[in-house]
Amino acid sequence: MPRFSYSLPLDAAPWPANYSAAVDAWEASLPPHGVIDSFPAAGRGPRGEALATHAAWIGAADAPRVLVLIAATHGVEGYAGSAVQLDLWRLLAARQLALPAGVAILAIHALNPWGYAWDRRCDAEGIDLNRNFIDFSQAPPANPGYEALRDAFFLADPAASRARLEAYRQAHGQTAYEIALSGGQYSDPAGPFHGGSGPSHGRRVIESLMSRYRLAKRRLAVIDVHTGLGPYGYGEVICDHPPGGAGARTAQRWYGPACTLPAEGTSSSVPKLGLLDYAWHAIMDDHSGFVTLEFGTLGTDNLFDVLLAETRGWAAGPPADPVRNTLAASMRAHFCPADDLWREAVLFRARQVITQALHGLTGEAP
Repeated sequence: MPRFSYSLPLDAAPWPANYSAAVDAWEASLPPHGVIDSFPAAGRGPRGEALATHAAWIGAADAPRVLVLIAATHGVEGYAGSAVQLDLWRLLAARQLALPAGVAILAIHALNPWGYAWDRRCDAEGIDLNRNFIDFSQAPPANPGYEALRDAFFLADPAASRARLEAYRQAHGQTAYEIALSGGQYSDPAGPFHGGSGPSHGRRVIESLMSRYRLAKRRLAVIDVHTGLGPYGYGEVICDHPPGGAGARTAQRWYGPACTLPAEGTSSSVPKLGLLDYAWHAIMDDHSGFVTLEFGTLGTDNLFDVLLAETRGWAAGPPADPVRNTLAASMRAHFCPADDLWREAVLFRARQVITQALHGLTGEAP
């Protein structure tokens, strides 16, 4: 198996312009004998298109080891997630990559199809899917920092909002500020990073796939592709397994010293509530690992500015088309920069990390 030596050009071909184009390209270029599952989602896209999450199983049905790739957990971040999967299809078709014996691929495309289609991070219910994996039979966890800042998020004057947020950051520190804003909250459906009040479409899809493919019985390498956080153009491998546990040790062995842990303060991310990761952790054996592959764009301050403006714009329901188009353009500019060098960096790094995962699954990791 090659180690980061692919010669297929890192061109712009794998970057569809929108959700519908991504679905068409993904299905058209799927490797032969791939088995597709489709999970229709509520709502329609901005062009009236039907929405669904698709999953493809490639390889032997009884493969004991599985590489799982996830795109568009946060809808608008699906541009990069789609591109990574489409690039993998190209590598397989060009025979520059072959699945090792005993390994299958499960590619989950557009886990949040509504957010992808509308250039939003949340789903049609306003749920941040990556905060939705909590036990809803229990009282939801609290985020007192969010409650302290909530009014500041919805101030009509952006300058006044920034001043309030900066005062909190100065008083409590950067980490506490980021946890307050982005760590997850369950009290404010209109606010950002809302984890919902019950399982989302994406959560139901994940649970269905885990059951259908008996994933708890297999060794797993899960890579969830995200964008928007961290240094521009860098793909950070983020591990939210508990520090010192088997999952963290596996991830660090597979991905090396570049693998970071939010719980240890080594990541651009801070600890968060209700992550998708936790559902996978619960079914993994000691030789499996879940990581987020996070591609940095325009910085944390811009991330929060764009998301808060977008949240305010949608707070009373879908805005008029001119406003919505402006907000969508800002979201795309942050989460998928129109920069060929950034896009090349995404594909190059994704090839590295996918290869590391395959080596790890087959016991070839250093």
